[in-house]
Amino acid sequence: MPKPISDPDFARRHIATNAADQAAMLAAISVATLDDLIAETIPSEIQRESGQGLPAPLDEAGVLAELAALAARNGGRKPLIGQGYHGTHMPPVIQRNVLENPAWYTAYTPYQPEISQGRLEALLAFQTMIIDLTGMEIANASLLDEATAAAEAVAMAHAVAQAKDAAAIAVAADLHPQTRAVLATRAAPHGWTLIDVAPGDAAAIKAARPFAVVLQYPGTTGALRDLAPEIAAAHAAGALAIVAADPLALVLLTPPGEMGADVVVGSAQRFGVPMGFGGPHAAFFATRAAFRRQMPGRLVGVSVDAQGQPALRLALQTREQHIRREKATSNICTAQVLLANIAAFYAMWHGPEGLRRIAGRVHGMARRLAEALARAGFPPRHPAFFDTIAITGDARALLARGCEVGFDLRPLADGVAIALDETVTEGELARLADAFGATLGPTPAPAFPPRTPILTHPVFHHHQSEHAMLRYLRRLADKDIALDRGMIPLGSCTMKLNAAAEMMALSWPGFADIHPFQPEDQSIGYLILIRRLAAWLAAATGMAAVSLQPNSGAQGEFAGLLAIRAYHAARGEGGRDVCLIPASAHGTNPASAVMAGYRVVVVGCDAHGNIDLSDLRAKIATHGPRLAALMVTYPSTHGVFEAGIREICARVHEAGGQVYMDGANLNAQLGLTSPGAIGADVCHLNLHKTFTIPHGGGGPGVGPIAVAAHLVPHLPNHPLSVDAGPASGYGPVAAAPFGSALILTIAYAYIRMMGAAGLKHASKIAILNANYIAARLGPHYPILYTGEHGRVAHECILDCRAFQAETGVTVEDIAKRLQDFGFHAPTMSWPVAGTLMVEPTESEPKEEIDRFCDAMIAIRDEIAAIAAGTLDRADNPLKNAPHTAARVTADDWTHPYSRKQAAFPLPFVAAAKYWPPVARVDNAYGDRNLVCTCAPLADYAQAAE
Repeated sequence: MPKPISDPDFARRHIATNAADQAAMLAAISVATLDDLIAETIPSEIQRESGQGLPAPLDEAGVLAELAALAARNGGRKPLIGQGYHGTHMPPVIQRNVLENPAWYTAYTPYQPEISQGRLEALLAFQTMIIDLTGMEIANASLLDEATAAAEAVAMAHAVAQAKDAAAIAVAADLHPQTRAVLATRAAPHGWTLIDVAPGDAAAIKAARPFAVVLQYPGTTGALRDLAPEIAAAHAAGALAIVAADPLALVLLTPPGEMGADVVVGSAQRFGVPMGFGGPHAAFFATRAAFRRQMPGRLVGVSVDAQGQPALRLALQTREQHIRREKATSNICTAQVLLANIAAFYAMWHGPEGLRRIAGRVHGMARRLAEALARAGFPPRHPAFFDTIAITGDARALLARGCEVGFDLRPLADGVAIALDETVTEGELARLADAFGATLGPTPAPAFPPRTPILTHPVFHHHQSEHAMLRYLRRLADKDIALDRGMIPLGSCTMKLNAAAEMMALSWPGFADIHPFQPEDQSIGYLILIRRLAAWLAAATGMAAVSLQPNSGAQGEFAGLLAIRAYHAARGEGGRDVCLIPASAHGTNPASAVMAGYRVVVVGCDAHGNIDLSDLRAKIATHGPRLAALMVTYPSTHGVFEAGIREICARVHEAGGQVYMDGANLNAQLGLTSPGAIGADVCHLNLHKTFTIPHGGGGPGVGPIAVAAHLVPHLPNHPLSVDAGPASGYGPVAAAPFGSALILTIAYAYIRMMGAAGLKHASKIAILNANYIAARLGPHYPILYTGEHGRVAHECILDCRAFQAETGVTVEDIAKRLQDFGFHAPTMSWPVAGTLMVEPTESEPKEEIDRFCDAMIAIRDEIAAIAAGTLDRADNPLKNAPHTAARVTADDWTHPYSRKQAAFPLPFVAAAKYWPPVARVDNAYGDRNLVCTCAPLADYAQAAE
């Protein structure tokens, strides 16, 4: 494996400030030492030396060698297991220029659309691709995996059901078993019942009286059938028909939408995304336009900008959990953007004809193998199939035949299934046939009639030479701001360095090409890595055990709350159903609590932003016997280490409740305190924040949960892996036993290179950087909340609310104006409307932090000029921001400020000028005129006229 130059001190490169910088910053905040700052910031009663059990730091070359040794212990046999996971070829032009390109993997969720047009365009293509393949009317921008997408579809079906007391879900017996297991986990808190029905049994569907019917297409062992009768039976019973489908099969088959399906879900993994021992992969969710406001997940739509030009944005955001909170039917707060984009580029690279060739070749190989096996005495179980053949016999003996010639097949109760994919060569197919005493015949004629045309938009036809694709990817990346351009100071998002060495193992076959359900001897390296990482995370959090299964922070919340629910039930206190949540909590907290079957009771905050202890005591007194949990973020969402956290936890415990700590702000804790030290019973971690897994433009993420000893028996498990959790666990929350296992290599490398001392120092510097920003910007923007010594934690909230009454300037105007300086805005209007929350992380250099502060001060000066009347209240640089190159270079310039002030407001801007590709996007127009597929740009321009 390639190795960078060995550096004995990775932490020195990850933490961007040097000793001189840190001394200057300490002087600016009037503190002598870092330890003095920590003493003033973190309450003394919870300060702990944590991290015992963490490894000593290892240099980059050493860590890559260690990972290479682990990768070498994975694989050896080629998996032909299928069951939702297949071998695929990621085109090298996409691997090098997307997966391995920080312009793509270090971007954030496109909430600021003007600086996100590139990845929004790619996501729009993904949505278009899914709509074409499924035959549905609208699709979202991806979900976490196929199983959770099916669970989201069931939740949506219940939300729109006419009979709100309906509780039955009819599940086809040939559904993937991991999907059924996740459905069972999601159904249990609501009292919903899964009823298995035989494939094709329309009468059983009607008899079940379900609110949702879930079908698999093709079936898990490969069977193909016309789903129209089952879908009609679902509709006759008043249920929504949900179809989990294989996208490569849909290239050739009749789409579920044409059979009457209401929702189609699936995984786009086999469109160029490696199996990675289970993930991350982009699931898809397509439905009828009538359900667009109930559909979970993010949705990219077309709008216009301030100049009337087409512009993309996230549409219908009022559906999302951070708006709806406890009224939400889903806690989804992320997507799998990086993987969805790769899948869309894969479709562009091959085009519709290329996809038909791939799908036709895979199906042709399956038919040749099936015919050969039939001649050898192993007739296929199903007469119609796409890529998977099931045969009957002694499963152990049949599996052994495959293993002897280098293949892992899928064991069935009375035989095996063989799933072919695009990576299978002619020689491998012949070797596999020979293992069963069979001889391949010629390729048969196509078996499926032509389906409705797919991928007709020009974007799927114009990028099939390498130069064309390379330049297209570069044009898209140039439209966006990611960490490769500059600091992204988003509060509560921890946009820190994603070091190149941490990313390198993602592309290695020993990690990328492993199927999540291969025999354990094929994943020894993965299992060692997972056990080590789980132990390190337990040590860092002061907890007893960790589950790495949840594949997002919100899924971690759900998983942790289910552990609490199972704990109470095991003690005979299943009636505890109240979850206390502070008013300042992230919107996923109440949404997750409702999903876990809890009633949400909101606890107020005091004038300092802390949990109101008197209100907490009152709520505990009211709900004590029914109190299940308190959800608390620490440091708080207001950016402060609350002094009363131990008392808060003690009060909840005295009432018999459990404390759930949201780990969004763990980056301020490592080595200084821990969730265990504050008294939490369970916490989730965002490995895509604290532990440097990149955000990918809005996914992937990993949200493992760490629990105290008494909750260990109640961690999630998985029916297809004894290693995934305790036998007493409540079931899976993700399709794969270890969730998004491939990207665990990133967090492993980070911890291994930083070591305990490096992680602790990183937390100290994150706190120093935030306090430095507060000191520099405090004279210009009031710092809304501080601790009792006037300190903030790792982030600070700038109060911008007074500007609107005085000058008409809103927090959105400030956010858009920052784009002219080349910066992504801080978190806007959360957790307090009209504010900006800034988090610099430990990996930004002082020079970059100062540039950001200079930009904010310059914007404050412009606000002052508006107040003084020297800038017009309506026609000023803030109201007109961002300024595009087209606007600044236009022949006519009618504004009362200069072009230079518009585009080059400070000297440093000219050195690396970023030009926003569109002017301010009109959000309301996009929701009023919802368009969520690719169409000729001329159509959008005409709509804006």
